[in-house]
Amino acid sequence: MTGRVVLAATPIGNAADASARLRVALAEADVIAAEDTRRLRDLARRLDIEVRAEVLAVHDHNERDRAASLVERAAAGALVVLVSDAGMPTVSDPGFRVVEAAAAAGVTVEVLPGPSAVLTALALSGLPTDRFCFEGFLPRKDGERARALADLATEPRTMVFFEAPHRLDATLAAMADAWGGDRLAAVSRELTKTHEETRRGTLAALAAWAADGVRGEIVVTVAGRPAEAPTMDALVAEALARVESGERAKDAVADLAATAGVPRRELYGAVLAARQGAS
Repeated sequence: MTGRVVLAATPIGNAADASARLRVALAEADVIAAEDTRRLRDLARRLDIEVRAEVLAVHDHNERDRAASLVERAAAGALVVLVSDAGMPTVSDPGFRVVEAAAAAGVTVEVLPGPSAVLTALALSGLPTDRFCFEGFLPRKDGERARALADLATEPRTMVFFEAPHRLDATLAAMADAWGGDRLAAVSRELTKTHEETRRGTLAALAAWAADGVRGEIVVTVAGRPAEAPTMDALVAEALARVESGERAKDAVADLAATAGVPRRELYGAVLAARQGAS
């Protein structure tokens, strides 16, 4: 095949999660760009793979400078494989600058899917998964963190965060202050490892649990802001609009009452009163 850049997902804990495609890529690569070269060689040892490629360190501090040369190697025909310490490159890890440069140069970029701490924690959380957002690490300073949480106060989607274990209790307490202690959340640690654990509960309860200290790599998943229940006036207005468009009043009321969780008889009476008042 012609040269290309390959983003290869690596295990987030259990080496047995390494895909067959990852094994082939590491064995056949001409260049491996690794976030931590020592971790790469340790992974290769655990997978019983002999790495013949040139191994380069590509991390947050030098990715911008090395992106162009890696893309040039791929353009010249080399198989350039990029891996982070764990999970999918570019997701709160190096890789974006390389992909950006490859796209600009018209160089093929390929992804080898695999483990993801974000998706694993989301699936374990017990929170809605139909819509979610990934926020990475929150700012370390109290003021900046408070502003970031305030910006997310109206976010309706489930939110996923990374956090360091020594900051977990402060972060959960700050979330409880910003969004209410009764907001549902989950804390997952050491995913796919021997001591994997997921705690589910309210932000207040999880903050109290974390106050005693938590070890391991952490992912925090928090429910989005609950949708506000529509007022009776809003339901009546919507029912009248649907009747005006030709729908039967009883059908419109039945549908709206079931969706909003209000007594159908109460809503129907309010609609009738509104229609009589308008006539």
